[in-house]
Amino acid sequence: RADGRIHTVNLQSAHLSEGRTTSIILRLGGLRRDNMNMELYVNCRLADSSQGLPPLVALPREAEQVEFRHGQKAYGRMQVISLIYLFLITLPEDLIEASVCVSAGFHEPRSRCSPHPCYKGVSCTESLNYPGFTCGPCPPGTTGNGTHCQDMDECELQPCFSPDSCVNTVGGFICHPCPPGLWGAPLSGTGMDYAKTHRQDCVDIDECLDLPDACVMNSVCINTLGSYKCGGCKPGFLGNQTSGCFPRQSCAALTFNPCDSNAHCTMERNGECNVGWAGNGNTCGPDTDIDGYPDRPLPCMDNHKHCKQDNCVSTPNSGQEDADNDGIGDQCDEDADGDRIKNVEDNCRLVPNKDQQNSDTDSFGDACDNCPSVPNIDQKDTDSNGQGDACDQDIDGDGIPNVLDNCPNVPNPMQTDRDRDGVGDACDSCPELSNPMQSAVMMSSCRDGDGLQDSRDNCPDIPNSSQLDSDNDGLGDDCDHDDDNDGVLDDYDNCRLIVNPNQKDSDVNGVGDVCENDFDNDAVMDLVDVCPESAEVTLTDFRAYQTVILDPEGDAQIDPTWVVLNQGMEIVQTMNSDPGLAVGYTAFNGVDFEGTFHVNTITDDDYAGFIFGYQDSSSFYVVMWKQTEQTYWQSVPFRATAQPALQLKAVKSRTGPGEFLRNALWHTGDTAGEVKLLWKDPRNVGWKDKTSYRWHLSHRPQVGYIRVRLFEGTEMVADSGVVVDTSMRGGRLGVFCFSQENIIWSNLRYRCNDTVPEDFQTHRKQFMMHIQL
Repeated sequence: RADGRIHTVNLQSAHLSEGRTTSIILRLGGLRRDNMNMELYVNCRLADSSQGLPPLVALPREAEQVEFRHGQKAYGRMQVISLIYLFLITLPEDLIEASVCVSAGFHEPRSRCSPHPCYKGVSCTESLNYPGFTCGPCPPGTTGNGTHCQDMDECELQPCFSPDSCVNTVGGFICHPCPPGLWGAPLSGTGMDYAKTHRQDCVDIDECLDLPDACVMNSVCINTLGSYKCGGCKPGFLGNQTSGCFPRQSCAALTFNPCDSNAHCTMERNGECNVGWAGNGNTCGPDTDIDGYPDRPLPCMDNHKHCKQDNCVSTPNSGQEDADNDGIGDQCDEDADGDRIKNVEDNCRLVPNKDQQNSDTDSFGDACDNCPSVPNIDQKDTDSNGQGDACDQDIDGDGIPNVLDNCPNVPNPMQTDRDRDGVGDACDSCPELSNPMQSAVMMSSCRDGDGLQDSRDNCPDIPNSSQLDSDNDGLGDDCDHDDDNDGVLDDYDNCRLIVNPNQKDSDVNGVGDVCENDFDNDAVMDLVDVCPESAEVTLTDFRAYQTVILDPEGDAQIDPTWVVLNQGMEIVQTMNSDPGLAVGYTAFNGVDFEGTFHVNTITDDDYAGFIFGYQDSSSFYVVMWKQTEQTYWQSVPFRATAQPALQLKAVKSRTGPGEFLRNALWHTGDTAGEVKLLWKDPRNVGWKDKTSYRWHLSHRPQVGYIRVRLFEGTEMVADSGVVVDTSMRGGRLGVFCFSQENIIWSNLRYRCNDTVPEDFQTHRKQFMMHIQL
């Protein structure tokens, strides 16, 4: 300065000591102005500045007279610095920044982002802060600070079909192809979020449909998860997996059609008349009420009983009951017992009792009351001994008095009770876990979905609700490779269910002599046996049934009352009741179930239907139909509205019988945690009073196939088409009512059938194409 002092400027925020060689330039500006500014460049980048500094004295022309001090010694590169000041003095202000570094003799500075200091693929940005650069975020699938990134293991979230099929990769994961016998789209991805929201789905390949030669032609092929099993020959064919399956005498091979034009030919059974027609198959006539008897007598050569005239033309009565033998069936006879007291006033409708004596005042006269001294409006008689349960000291007829019987309603003479909770295994809802109050408990694992917990299932990996075990070896037929335990494997055994180690076959037709015409050896010929491969089921029979009350706490209506007729092939429900089921005790795998239902009144408009796949009171399928649209009168726990359409529902109730399930059943639609609507008739029309309808159900639980068809007279009026659902893989059959009185389920018939219908293959191909797309 002019006074001889050194002018000092402190740049407080400059950081120069960083352990690296650094190039520094100090730039003075505004030397000829009233205020000067100063800028500090580090590696040719502005590091700090100061504005409004006092002016310096005029600089001398000779550069050697200018000295820069750095610390306590003079800066050594005077010539270079002289050049700087020459430029500062003589160059325009706007050119100084662009040229100062080069002019001062400095080389272009090395970028802190070169070589790349960040993780591969991560962006690098230079920064004034240590260490002079900033890395971007780590790539998806990794975690870290950008400089160092570590791979995350997406396989921990199990996005693949099985844990072993997941391969963790840098930044992502890859799923191995689906296991043999299963198909699914490949899956791979990046990052934990992707692994959380995506799962590899592997669906079973139905080898029975996709492999034309999986089993011998015309034999039964049973698909299993990831594999398949070959069974016996299809109905109408004889043989085995070794010799092949050859047709019995078939309708197609006949030189003439022996059936009526309104019948269809079946060789495994007598010809059957079509829906809306009745007769012996050779001759058929109109059948208005679809109960299996024609409106007029038919000229049948064999005098078949189904050629006789229906004694109630407009009301189904498949047993043709006629208590007073007056030629008018009980269902349509105003005085069914002929005691000159009309049915509506008669306390014994089917037993003559002019005195109408009734000792216990339960609406049943003494002449027909199975407990004349004890009121029992339901007249239930579990052991069918003629004595009602209300007054029977041994209700189930197993020889154990009720007071000592740990299952008073289920025969169990051995009184086995594994969990020692006082409830016998035969009626214990959880026989291996103590629950004396029989309250709902969480059922242990059921891998195959057939409703039987694995610890009680004789084929825990294959759905087999029937639990058929022909050789009583503890291994169900569906997973036993030698069902009769005769040392000949099923695939080669010409009598799979009957011991015949010598395999004698005199007529060389592929069927062993010991099982010819009676495959299951149950003394019922295959032609009339509803389950020719199960000795436990021979004829349709609902005489042994279980009543299931679906709203046990409700008091709005009474419980249903069931009357079983025609040796178990007809059921009548007489009361306007709470929702309830009458369920047979026979469990089925694949089944065909058909029947006629008829509402024999004009005074109500509520639900009637049937059930299948029943596993417990919280798990079953129901087909139900209401006459008119209506909102349920109890809006608690939620509002439920019924539409008049035929509906197919899957019941999987978290709450079980009670008000939630009651309203969910009434409601047309899905109810979370209770009921799922699988199909609804798009016609949205209700049933008609005093009109007979015939249903045909096909259920193949091994593939989830369901199809329901409904006939009014001879015309099919509703068809669900192929519905696929595996909520219940088999179970029991029964009927359903809800607030509807006087329902008749007539001419009931079921048949075991595991053969997958042809229309399932078409449906499945379309489904698989949709998945692939």
